Amino acid sequence: MNGPRGDASEARGDAPGPRGDAAEARGDAPEGPGARPPRSLRTKLALSFAAVAAGVTALVGFLSYDAAARLVRVDQQAVFDEVVHDLRQQVTQQTLRPGDFTSGDPDHDGPRDDLTRPAGTDVQVLGPGGAVVDAGSPRLPVDAAARRTADTPKAGTRAEDDEVVIDGDVYRMATVALGGGRGAVQVAQEFSDTEDLLRELQKRTVLFALAVVAAAGLFGWWLARRITSRLVRLAGTAEHVASTGRLDVAVPVEGGDEVGSLGRSFDRMLGRLARSVEDQRRLVQDAGHELRTPLTSLRTNISLLRRIDELPPAAREELVADLADESRELTDLVNELVDLAAGKEDEEPVVTVALADTAEDAATLARRRTGRTVVVRTEGDTAVRGRAAQLQRALSNLVENAAKFDPEGSTAIEIVVSRGAGSPAVRVEVLDRGPGLAADDAERVFDRFYRAPAARSLPGSGLGLSIVRDVAAAHGGVVFAAAREGGGAVFGFTVRGAEPGASDSP
Repeated sequence: MNGPRGDASEARGDAPGPRGDAAEARGDAPEGPGARPPRSLRTKLALSFAAVAAGVTALVGFLSYDAAARLVRVDQQAVFDEVVHDLRQQVTQQTLRPGDFTSGDPDHDGPRDDLTRPAGTDVQVLGPGGAVVDAGSPRLPVDAAARRTADTPKAGTRAEDDEVVIDGDVYRMATVALGGGRGAVQVAQEFSDTEDLLRELQKRTVLFALAVVAAAGLFGWWLARRITSRLVRLAGTAEHVASTGRLDVAVPVEGGDEVGSLGRSFDRMLGRLARSVEDQRRLVQDAGHELRTPLTSLRTNISLLRRIDELPPAAREELVADLADESRELTDLVNELVDLAAGKEDEEPVVTVALADTAEDAATLARRRTGRTVVVRTEGDTAVRGRAAQLQRALSNLVENAAKFDPEGSTAIEIVVSRGAGSPAVRVEVLDRGPGLAADDAERVFDRFYRAPAARSLPGSGLGLSIVRDVAAAHGGVVFAAAREGGGAVFGFTVRGAEPGASDSP
């Protein structure tokens, strides 16, 4: 990563701030022996996987079990109802007696076998009065309803007792009359075995669901570890930066997903912070160096004021003039430093600015301040979208720079604002006939506090052209400087032109 990060912590300092209140306001978990450690993202993901798997498995298991139980119960009920229906058809279509349903049929082709063959139904035969002629296995209970049914003259009459308990097992039972008071036939179907089967199915479903939840939790933990490993390293890097203040740390940026994008954004952020800190440090150092010269001169002149009565009148005038010049230079330097520090946070609205008019205003101001002749030439559409005050300041700085380096004023200072056909930018040039510009100086003349060798004896702070560069960059343009043909220099910048129909809005 580019940018001198090494001096970031030294330049920034580690002054304590009100972080405790901020953390409390954010709701961060308190730190201390009794505080519960915050749950990690990895744990949250694993628990989320397990919770989702538990919910889905429980829902699917319940629906599957309910559907299976319904099908089994309905099927068993249908089989029993079919057996009872067949029995009623037998006794209504034929005149049958209790002996016809006894279990002693050697050929297994009697009416009793037709009842027991489909579903293993238990059959018990009752004689007149409800007496048991052939007991079932197990023996079925005979209640008053069954005895009345045995004495019923109408064949096929049914007395049904849905559930009876025999030796701890639950049966579904029905009693069908033979008619003519000859007796009745009882049929029973045990469904406790079916319920046992369903309970076993339910238990296995629960065990399967628990196994799925456990497997989902383990898989979620493994997957969360893979997902969060880079986040953990990135968080560790951020903690290292926060604790040490160093910005020259290696940031993990591997991967093309969102985590990799986050790492690259964090790396770029650290780079910009490092450059910002370095710019601050350099600005403070350079400002201190530049301020030291006028302050030293002022201190020297102030010490001479103690002996002003001993000085000749000419020396007094020179001393006062020198104090005025030094104080004015110091004021200009402080003002430019303030402008330079606050320029990037300027809240001036963006409007459509006619640079031709701005150039005329700058020329009028320069004529009044310097008494020089300033000529403005324009070509093409010079409207741009920008901040009017900043552009005015940039143009004024260029004109003042030209006047300073051409003190004789033998020729006019020229301001040329032009925009070629189809060009996306407006070009601003300020031309003078001063001493010119060396090629080496052209590359550095817009740096902060840089003073060309020929300009070190002239007043100025070395910040004026730096402000021009910042204004141009803020408006999507660049600065340039070169020697002028025939003597002198050309300084200028470009600004991105306004689109047709652009409206003035902040």
